[in-house]
Amino acid sequence: MAVVLVTGSAGLIGSQAVRFFSEKGFKIIGIDNDMRKVFFGSEASTAWNLARLKEDISGYKHYEIDIRDQLKIKQVFREYNSELSLIIHTAAQPSHDWAAKEPFTDFTVNANGTLNMLEFTRLYCPNAVFVFTSTNKVYGDTPNYLPLVELESRWEVNKSHPYFTHGIDESMSIDQSKHSLFGASKVAADVLVQEYGKYFDMKTACFRGGCLTGPDHSGTKLHGFLAYLMKCAITGDHYNVFGYKGKQVRDNIHSYDLVNMFWNFYQNPRSGEVYNAGGSRFSNCSMLEAIKMCEEITGKKINWSYAETNRIGDHIWYVSDVRKFQTHYPKWKYKYNLKEILTQIYEGLSKRRV
Repeated sequence: MAVVLVTGSAGLIGSQAVRFFSEKGFKIIGIDNDMRKVFFGSEASTAWNLARLKEDISGYKHYEIDIRDQLKIKQVFREYNSELSLIIHTAAQPSHDWAAKEPFTDFTVNANGTLNMLEFTRLYCPNAVFVFTSTNKVYGDTPNYLPLVELESRWEVNKSHPYFTHGIDESMSIDQSKHSLFGASKVAADVLVQEYGKYFDMKTACFRGGCLTGPDHSGTKLHGFLAYLMKCAITGDHYNVFGYKGKQVRDNIHSYDLVNMFWNFYQNPRSGEVYNAGGSRFSNCSMLEAIKMCEEITGKKINWSYAETNRIGDHIWYVSDVRKFQTHYPKWKYKYNLKEILTQIYEGLSKRRV
């Protein structure tokens, strides 16, 4: 039986990967020490999701390990060795703002932790496929210098620009821009994943996600845009919108659709690849548009206010061009649009509250 090792296995993408690949017949090894609770507080804990995985997934083996702990990570790789056919690395510190508070923690989790995973893959299972959840923040604030036009409810790139029809592609530079410290640590990890693929001829890929979302997200103030917004819509808690008149645009991809990308890549892997992986023109919204949709789904007005100061390095408009991946893997298709994503988040949060 093929074995998949998933880091961040109780998080949004990690838990989706556990369920997806278990259904495909893989044995699943999970690594997660609930650092999300450390980063963002008890409301962001993934313990509830881990409990569900242990209950639902037959044979799921869990290790409560910090990915920075070389000795313990090495022991896991030595235990399974060449049985490992796929590494899905989703564990990370994911917040702009939090990274500035503790740069050493942010960098060691995102960069050093990724190096640990890559090097032990190379030493113990070099033929395994290595999938890394990178981020569109590797492009820094370069997207903010596109020719943007202000519309009634959103910012939009000028219709004459090449990015208008399909979004931002992988040719955009990741250099000479303001990333936030989080973005910088993810750049380091992203380049490492590429280099292990190209230098050691390993089967690696970086998936530069837009807003990754879905019903299993432990959304919180500093991370998890749609999940936290919907949570505020349900509870009546206050929500802050930062800068750009609330018209900043994000594309949103359901965790299932992203993990399905991983599955397609696994079946026909390449070396050192980079793919933009977001909702593209298929699934995107501005803050104002997301607020309106959440209010329509819940039947409640959201208690929100606006602050003029935007987050450092934040994007005004970002829509992913996913055509490169679709060209390499034409069988892959989106399953969930934005309305379906928000409805699932609402239903999931409502059930957990009950």
